[in-house]
Amino acid sequence: MSKVYTFGVKTDQHTAMINITKDVQNCVKESGIQNGIAIVFIPHTTAAVTINENADPDVVRDFMKEMNKIVPLSDGYLHSEGNSAAHIKASMMGFSETVVVDGGKLLLGTWQGIYFLEYDGPRVRKVHVKIMEG
Repeated sequence: MSKVYTFGVKTDQHTAMINITKDVQNCVKESGIQNGIAIVFIPHTTAAVTINENADPDVVRDFMKEMNKIVPLSDGYLHSEGNSAAHIKASMMGFSETVVVDGGKLLLGTWQGIYFLEYDGPRVRKVHVKIMEG
């Protein structure tokens, strides 16, 4: 058995790293599936998802600062929409994460959280979560 859920994420900045762990856990709870996997998928080419530390907010600030150094907003890109940096960052980070579900809970490490990464905001985005039993 599997179920798919979709929820929205509204961003108010050009770049943002938003903890969506509770939203994904709510999908798991609503599914009623106790053991299996949760696949989190971002259906956008300028946004991504990752798992990282959720205890110290400085990690989020450091992460975003370094991503902007690695892929600067302006660097002579040719793409006419002006958002090449967003496309590059999203592809580097990836569009999906898979998390084990055990006992109806996401089996994340003590300090881990699931983060939505906005690279071309502000926007209203979608997150798809597929919960599969097994």
